[in-house]
Amino acid sequence: MTIKGRIHSFESFGTVDGPGIRFVIFMQGCPFRCLYCHNPDTRSNECGNLYSVEEVSDKINRYVPYFKSSGGGITVSGGEPLVQVEFVTELFKKCKAEGIHTAVDTNGFIDSNSSGVNALLDYTDLVLLDIKHIDDEKHKSLTGLTNEKVLKFAKHLSERKIPVWIRYVVVPGLTDFEPDVKKLGKFIEDLSNIENIELLPFHKIGEYKWKELKLDYKLYDTPPADEKDIEKVRKILFSGKLNFD
Repeated sequence: MTIKGRIHSFESFGTVDGPGIRFVIFMQGCPFRCLYCHNPDTRSNECGNLYSVEEVSDKINRYVPYFKSSGGGITVSGGEPLVQVEFVTELFKKCKAEGIHTAVDTNGFIDSNSSGVNALLDYTDLVLLDIKHIDDEKHKSLTGLTNEKVLKFAKHLSERKIPVWIRYVVVPGLTDFEPDVKKLGKFIEDLSNIENIELLPFHKIGEYKWKELKLDYKLYDTPPADEKDIEKVRKILFSGKLNFD
């Protein structure tokens, strides 16, 4: 039986989703309901279009010379790609056979010891792990779900020595509280596989989508994060033992 993935869209020249130039696949479906989500149209498991691994591979192959020369590859994002872990695994298996670097951008909300996730990690070169909030109650308020699986997944990646870039969205008044940022820093210190930490500024780019979808957007009055906000969080985060940018 041919496994098909439900896909929202593609980007052929991604520059912010891992090293080098990336071919980015945005999967459909996500269990989180993040207050600052800029792609709320990717939440539903029923939308998007169905593609086989071969069909996606054909699209990727058109751009191989561009991203390989830059040290890039493919990144599967979302939505939440681990909702469709079997499809992503088969796609990564094919890409690795063709010498293509693979990265997955995930919120980590999955059972770490499942056979599905471990099969995927066998073919994964890099994980871009979005930690939404280190405090569990605040994580629930921000995303609708606990962070327990996310933190277990982070530790599992460390145990398996899978390279990870941590991504953290700086939202003024929500994710920049000093004790929380310090706690996040201490958590990251105990992981042995972190290659990069990206502090991403909260922005308003996707706000119009909430209006179009008639969703209840709660951050209309929250200002976008500026460089001062990012620098504030950076100083707190790196005030402990973390010693790289």
